Amino acid sequence: MIISSIDLKDGKVVQLRQGKDLVLERDNPEELIAEFDRYGEVAIIDLDQALRNTKPDGTTANTAILKSLLRRGSVRVGGGIRDAKKAKELLSLGAEKVIIGSAAFAMSDGTPGINTAFLDAMVQAIGREHIIVSVDAREGKITVKGWTEDAGIDLIEGAKAVEPYCSELLFTCVEREGTMTGIDMSLVERLRAAVQCRLVVAGGVSTLEEVVALERLGCDVQLGMALYTGKVALKDGFIECLDWKRVELVTV
Repeated sequence: MIISSIDLKDGKVVQLRQGKDLVLERDNPEELIAEFDRYGEVAIIDLDQALRNTKPDGTTANTAILKSLLRRGSVRVGGGIRDAKKAKELLSLGAEKVIIGSAAFAMSDGTPGINTAFLDAMVQAIGREHIIVSVDAREGKITVKGWTEDAGIDLIEGAKAVEPYCSELLFTCVEREGTMTGIDMSLVERLRAAVQCRLVVAGGVSTLEEVVALERLGCDVQLGMALYTGKVALKDGFIECLDWKRVELVTV
C-alpha cells in the first residue's frame, strides 16, 4: 500500500530535502487529499509543531488547515505530539491514528532513552491500535526533534523496544529523505525481520519498482517527493501492489 504524505509548514504544503531544504511548495491541500484518499491512507505532518515553531496558544500556521483535512479521508497525523491530551484531541477531530516521534525517545529530563512511562500513558489514553511510532534514523541511529539531533539509540533496538506500544512503525531513512536516490533496502530488510507489526517505509523511494519490492517484503510505503514530482503515479502503485496470487477477486 502507498500512503501519501502531506507535509505542512508555514501554512503551505511543502517537500523538504532531508528535513531542511525547501524543494517545492503548494497551496492546494484540499485538492491533494481528495486525490490521495482515493488510493489509500494519507499522512499529514505539521512540521512547525515538530520543530516547536508555535504560537503562544500552542497552535501553528498549519493548525486550521490540519483541522479542515482530518475528516476528509483516512488520515494519520503527526508532528509534535508530546502528550496524551493532544493525541486524544486529534483523534476526536477525525484522525484515525497519531504518529509519535521524539517524545518516545527522550526521558522526562530530556536525556535520550525509551520513554516507557510516556508510551504507557499514551496506550492507556488512546489504545495501542491508534499509535504509530516514528523510528526516523540517520546512518542507523534514531533522530529526534525534527531530525536535528541524534538520540544515540540504535534503529533496530529502538524499534524492538517501542513495538509493544504501537500498532505500526514508520521508518524514515533521513539521509535519503527528499533525495529520490533510492531506499536503503538492506536496512529495511533488517528492520522488517526484527519486528512483527506493520511497517511503513519512507525516504528516498523514487520508482515504482522500489514500491513493489517493498510491498513484496511486507512493507507499506509513504511517498512524498516521488508523488509531487510525478516519478510515481498513485494509480500505478495501487495496481502494482495488488496481490493477484493471494486473491482472485478484489472488492471495488
